[in-house]
Amino acid sequence: MEVGFPEIVLTIGLLLIVVAGLSGLAHGTVLSVSVISVAAGMILDAAGVVDINPRDPGVITLIELALVFTLFSDGLVVERELLIGHIGHTSRALAIAMPATMGLIAVVAKLLFSELSWPEALLLGAVLGATDPVITSAVVTARAIPAKLRHVLNLESGLNDGLALPFVLFFIVIAANEAGAGTEAATLVAEAVVGALIGFVLATIAGRAIHDMPGIGLTPKYEGIYALGIGLAAFGLAEVTFGNGLVATFVAGIALAVADRDTPDAFQEFSESVGALLQTVTFFVFGSLVISIGFPSTPVAVAALIIFTLVIARPVAILGAMIGTDMPRNQRYFLAWFGPKGVASMLFALFVLKSEVPQGNLIFQLAALVILASIVVHGLTDTLGARWFERQLEPTKDGEDDEAVDV
Repeated sequence: MEVGFPEIVLTIGLLLIVVAGLSGLAHGTVLSVSVISVAAGMILDAAGVVDINPRDPGVITLIELALVFTLFSDGLVVERELLIGHIGHTSRALAIAMPATMGLIAVVAKLLFSELSWPEALLLGAVLGATDPVITSAVVTARAIPAKLRHVLNLESGLNDGLALPFVLFFIVIAANEAGAGTEAATLVAEAVVGALIGFVLATIAGRAIHDMPGIGLTPKYEGIYALGIGLAAFGLAEVTFGNGLVATFVAGIALAVADRDTPDAFQEFSESVGALLQTVTFFVFGSLVISIGFPSTPVAVAALIIFTLVIARPVAILGAMIGTDMPRNQRYFLAWFGPKGVASMLFALFVLKSEVPQGNLIFQLAALVILASIVVHGLTDTLGARWFERQLEPTKDGEDDEAVDV
């Protein structure tokens, strides 16, 4: 059956109704909105109701728009979290643990799947390097979890999306153009630098101009729209000149929050609704592509990669990075375990799928299965983890848990 615009709108509409309708039932369980959306995509694709091409212009636009929104939102949240305290433990998680996790995953992936080149194995590691504790909402919102730990999880997940992006783009270029890798890599670095400058300058100027708007100024109704407009403009300006739009968007989010510190709070409610819409549709597309692209023919190797990624790679990297810090042992173990793969990894995997990387399909298949396993496993254990801390710690008085801490 040919699927036209009316059918697409109908499918999205029904999907949003079902996901929103089940959100209350899914709250606090593994049956999260992400799981429902991915499952819907897999079921409808398997039934032949939908057939999504990863290189379709509409799908590519959706992926890029979702990435733009995710990175811009992360940039805003990052700056707000930075205001709470220092970045001690988080800097170790980002500068030591994240690259180590990428490298460990790449080595094991290369050993398990010989068809992957080293750039492709490193690309898989970069795709799976970002974490998304939003998937485990019981952890990042539970008051029993120490403030230090919550801030590290929030700040790490906000920053590592943007920091993993250059690795993903770099290894895509190297893997797809091994013959001219040097020239392509130099061009990519130049585009990233220009993109960062564009995002910083545009957002700084626009942020400082908020309080100089004509009339009564910027009304609350349009604060979120104004912020999103800056993110989109940064992406577009970088892309139509000589810059990387995704880098520009992430830097713009941070710069805007620095220029006007009320923006993150004003943007939060607006971004939650728009973000939920984009993520629901993206999860659905992701689920559909998991079925249409298929699965690797080596289930034992796939299972080994999943177990290694979730149980060994991040825990070893985090525990190693935290050696010599004052973080209590139970918090280190907790941080080591809660590194779920979510929206960013999913979008990066889709980005690889629509690229010209020779083993792009295999990279997507492997990343997709790791992400799905992570959503289920971490979703099952986030509430248990929060309750574990509740049993160990005395309930804190309101306000005590939010004091500035070294993160």
